[in-house]
Amino acid sequence: MTHHLSNTPRRHFLGASAGMIAGACLAYARMPELWGAPKKTELKLGLVTYQWGKEWDLPSVIKNCAEAGFGGVELRSTHKHGVEIALNAERRTEVRKRFADSPVTFVGLGSACEYHAVDQGVVQRNIDETKGWIDLCRDLGGGGVKVRPNGLPKDIPVEKTLEQIGKSLNIVGRYAADHGVQIRVEVHGSGTQEIPNMKTIMDIADHPSVVVCWNCNPTDLKGEGFAANYKMLENRMGTIHIHDLRPGKVDYPWEDLFERLRQCTAGGFTGWCLLEDGNVPSDIVTAMKENRAIFERLKK
Repeated sequence: MTHHLSNTPRRHFLGASAGMIAGACLAYARMPELWGAPKKTELKLGLVTYQWGKEWDLPSVIKNCAEAGFGGVELRSTHKHGVEIALNAERRTEVRKRFADSPVTFVGLGSACEYHAVDQGVVQRNIDETKGWIDLCRDLGGGGVKVRPNGLPKDIPVEKTLEQIGKSLNIVGRYAADHGVQIRVEVHGSGTQEIPNMKTIMDIADHPSVVVCWNCNPTDLKGEGFAANYKMLENRMGTIHIHDLRPGKVDYPWEDLFERLRQCTAGGFTGWCLLEDGNVPSDIVTAMKENRAIFERLKK
């Protein structure tokens, strides 16, 4: 006598097996997330309006960035775009809406606030002004405010100045955190842009809302070299100021930098690589498009 086995249990088994396999694949794909491994951040190209866009009004900034394929912009203070602390509430709403209705992200504001002065009244005025930029950034929907160290005063111990800068950054960092934005500290200034000095500043400025704006300076290659200098600040990266990427323009280890940025898992890293260059081309938008093509290759 021939016994015919039912197909139903077999179908149930196969269905359950397929579900188990699919679940296992999903769990495997999410293992870095489940284990708490940091996720890598996508690199994105934007513009700093310092020099290339300083003569553009805000509609032109947005139009030209969109045409060139730049996804975001950091608006440097004092430029023709007119996005300044003095804006009233109505104008702030208008600026925010202008970005919201465009393909261009408002990455943040570029201030000239600095905290190295010997005169403590000057330092306090810079702290107070930074808070004004933070308020504006929040109102416009931006992610952060760029500040800078800007030198080492003569006849003052270097360590004292670095400590003063770091403590000032913690003050504005706490205020920024309360308003949902970052303080982005540009690697800048004679002496202060030396990476060991920047590391000292950032070790003191240990508030998590205070991050580095890596500036692609020639001094990044000093001492033990680029790799060692980058490593000193890699865990504090927030934004990057790149320069003209076209051949023959700026001598910098771009390939090495982008390889490291692709691997960057710093908690405050936004992925924004913002083009800022003092040499202004005759056709800025065309130069931006050419930089965009090179950026796409470098970020892969």
